[in-house]
Amino acid sequence: MERMLAETNRALCARAVEIMALDEIDEFTRLIHPDAVNREADAEPPACRGRGPAAFRASARWLQDAYTDLRWEIHDVVTDTDLVTVRCTMSGRHVDTFVAYDEQGRVADVFPPTGKTFATTQTHWFRVADGQVVEHWANRDYLGTARQLGWLPPTPPYLMRMAREKRRVRRSQARSA
Repeated sequence: MERMLAETNRALCARAVEIMALDEIDEFTRLIHPDAVNREADAEPPACRGRGPAAFRASARWLQDAYTDLRWEIHDVVTDTDLVTVRCTMSGRHVDTFVAYDEQGRVADVFPPTGKTFATTQTHWFRVADGQVVEHWANRDYLGTARQLGWLPPTPPYLMRMAREKRRVRRSQARSA
């Protein structure tokens, strides 16, 4: 029985990572508990900071807006009762502005598209209850991603693009508020 539960939890959490490249609300509703919390949402848009499937889907859309060909290759999935760890590689192409937010939900950093591709490793940690994800947190290779996308080291022209785009995004958000 315990082995069967471990296999079910492994499959559930691997799929929870993979659906971040999709826009299928039914999958989010099936896999993510209504009270699930994403502990990584503090650098994400305000819509991602709630609980449940809608907040997790908002995180997926935030990534999908900035990156095309987005996917996660699952390497390992390890379970210990209700705790599941997924080691994977995230990849994609930076085709639109990526916006990072501060803890208050304000625009913190803005990265205009570079058209470059990336592939970096991550680990995602999940807590599972009643056959659904109830908690998520992660470790990501942000430095590797930034280097592959040309964000680091920043060139003077890219720094200027970042500053212009940050002003544009902030003005756009102020108008829609």
